[in-house]
Amino acid sequence: MEVLSSRVLLRPNDPARSRRFYAETLGLAVYREFGPPDHPGVVFFLGQGFLELSGQCGDGPGPGVSLWLQVRDVAREQERLRQEGVTVLREARQEPWGLIELWIADPDGHRIVLVQVPADHPLRRDPR
Repeated sequence: MEVLSSRVLLRPNDPARSRRFYAETLGLAVYREFGPPDHPGVVFFLGQGFLELSGQCGDGPGPGVSLWLQVRDVAREQERLRQEGVTVLREARQEPWGLIELWIADPDGHRIVLVQVPADHPLRRDPR
């Protein structure tokens, strides 16, 4: 299989609320909008991928599904997001594998893992 593009799809309970969260609270940039003006879908840039919010679903978050977002400074994001009233599921801490992780929830309870790669972590070293 040759994958040409990919994105994560979320069907929020309240599309307008989730759109505000991802655009305004997290500050994700919009890649494109589509569909009817009264119920538009939106695709956000998500680093090297995309996040699409479209449709509506009242089932809540899928168990075992998380968004993994690498950021430059987890501590700074934790403080900023707390001030915005974002639900922190788990405080930032360094994991045994060396990454610093903060777990938050979107308005529907989808878990978002914010990750910082420390300067001395193997992911930052040139393997050659």
